[in-house]
Amino acid sequence: MFKLSELFEEVHQDGCFEVLGILDSKTSRPMLTFIESEKHIDQLMQKNNVTCVITNEETYRSLPKEHTFGVVISNDPRNTFFRLHNSLSIDACYKREQFPTKIGTDCQISPLSCIAEHNVVIGNHVKIEEFVSIKENVVIGDNCMIRSGTVIGGCGFEFKKDGDAQYRVEHLGGVIIGHDVEIQHNCAIDRAVYPWDDTKIGDYSKLDNLIHIGHAAKIGNNVMMPALSVIGGRTEIKDHAWIGIGSVIRNGLVIGTHARTNMGAVVTKDVADHQAVTGNFAIEHKKFIEKLKKEN
Repeated sequence: MFKLSELFEEVHQDGCFEVLGILDSKTSRPMLTFIESEKHIDQLMQKNNVTCVITNEETYRSLPKEHTFGVVISNDPRNTFFRLHNSLSIDACYKREQFPTKIGTDCQISPLSCIAEHNVVIGNHVKIEEFVSIKENVVIGDNCMIRSGTVIGGCGFEFKKDGDAQYRVEHLGGVIIGHDVEIQHNCAIDRAVYPWDDTKIGDYSKLDNLIHIGHAAKIGNNVMMPALSVIGGRTEIKDHAWIGIGSVIRNGLVIGTHARTNMGAVVTKDVADHQAVTGNFAIEHKKFIEKLKKEN
């Protein structure tokens, strides 16, 4: 456990936490988060696992008097939060424990691939082609195929502004790939930001060439994803979904079971189970076709 008073010089109310996470994070562990306005207070109060919060003076005054959070007051809660995450990235108590890489039986791994010496677990009967790069904190299940040029477990695109400067947010999480998954050429699958979190690809899912999977995305089982798709960070794609060629899915969305994003869709809203969406910005497929007919 970390104690606020051991990390900050000025603490409004002391408290302890195990992990950091944004307010939407799905973890049951005692968590430090941040909020920047009153509109997030109701959501904060509903989070049973939040034990500490970084916020500004105005928002703090609006918190219910009965709250039990440890509190740090900051003029810039977001940057204070991510700066803390980065500073803890070298702390052995915060990041993942290190272990030697483990490779299963009957694997075919090209000598031209690059696999981290630590914190990689590769199952049985896995095929890894040339020029594949597998970073730390990656787990690959049995019977997977990873084709040439793919990078798994890379650092995602997460930068924050602090005045006129920008800084990178360290990525300390992992990637978990289920069994019987095929990932074709030149894909990029980023690891999650927080040590407790993972980017996931479920069993039997198939990814075509040149696909980007953002940090902490959760791809379900039997998901089909043709080439050139971009999946934003923290997106959840449920079982049996179809992500059409060149689809772009905004971060943090939920794509339902058996849902379909058609070719070239730019998806900015959740997609319900069994729903198909088309267009830029994507709408329900039938509505898109009706609109197209009227315009023509």
